Amino acid sequence: MHTIEPYYLWRDYYSSEDDEHSPFYGRTYSEFEFSNTIYNFYIHPQWDEFGSSTLYIKVLFADYEKGYVIIEMIGEWNDAIGNDIMFLKTDIINPMMNAGISKFIVIGEHVLNFHASDDCYYEEWYDDINEHNGYIAFVNFHQHVLDEMKTARIHHYVKFGNQLNEVDWRTVKPFHMHKLIEGLMQKELP
Repeated sequence: MHTIEPYYLWRDYYSSEDDEHSPFYGRTYSEFEFSNTIYNFYIHPQWDEFGSSTLYIKVLFADYEKGYVIIEMIGEWNDAIGNDIMFLKTDIINPMMNAGISKFIVIGEHVLNFHASDDCYYEEWYDDINEHNGYIAFVNFHQHVLDEMKTARIHHYVKFGNQLNEVDWRTVKPFHMHKLIEGLMQKELP
């Protein structure tokens, strides 16, 4: 797992440590010192911790004018024991919403498992962005993770699956990724 880096080819367009609106503003990263782990497996030091012991993220791009952010994740999403959604909502999502973000694109190719609790934080997140015509799009999550999320009724608040699970996002620039997801969301929304 230590060789899986957050996507880095958009760093010419954005870096969260240089963004004063980012929860990770001012962070410094090592390329050589591995300290964070997921179940005793070291992960690449470029991933950001946010309160979970098993889930890490990287804000790949944020556009406050257009109101969207692209976030990549790695690890095990555990709401049942670790209440990961609470930390994500409180420490990452809320500050970004306060800075003008209402459209959240979350890439989950490296999310290995999902353990549900209740859907309250997802509902709150949805309610918070709904008044701004926002959305939450989960992109390229593994099917077994999506099945667990659907069992937990998260699909009432987050869009995922179908074409959102087939996005070749590494071949486009971040602003094109936003347009691509916008188009897919228009198809998905009622």
